[in-house]
Amino acid sequence: MPDTLDIHNLQNDSAEMQNAMAKSAEKAAGYLRALSNPSRLLLLCQLVESEMSVGELEVALNLGQAYVSQQLARLRSEGIVTARRDGRIVYYSLADSRVRPVLQVLYEQFCSNPDDVV
Repeated sequence: MPDTLDIHNLQNDSAEMQNAMAKSAEKAAGYLRALSNPSRLLLLCQLVESEMSVGELEVALNLGQAYVSQQLARLRSEGIVTARRDGRIVYYSLADSRVRPVLQVLYEQFCSNPDDVV
């Protein structure tokens, strides 16, 4: 029969694990909210390949500078992208390595064969 101390320790460990999982789930939900915007998703897809400037992203996606900057600011606030300034030009790249595999799966499932889109 397990003693009371062992059961108490197991309950504490379980509660700590549940708390850690809840925090992780909240972080994941924040990332998914950031990815749920089509424009932000397109920006991230561009950044999977390499670092790009705001101007390069504008041209690649045919979006206005203010809108691109606004979306990049949201992604930066979530810790998904990081910025680097070179003179007057700001370059963006992926900041979190966990984002790249998520984007790759989304690409494989939704973009690799556009004819399959339902």
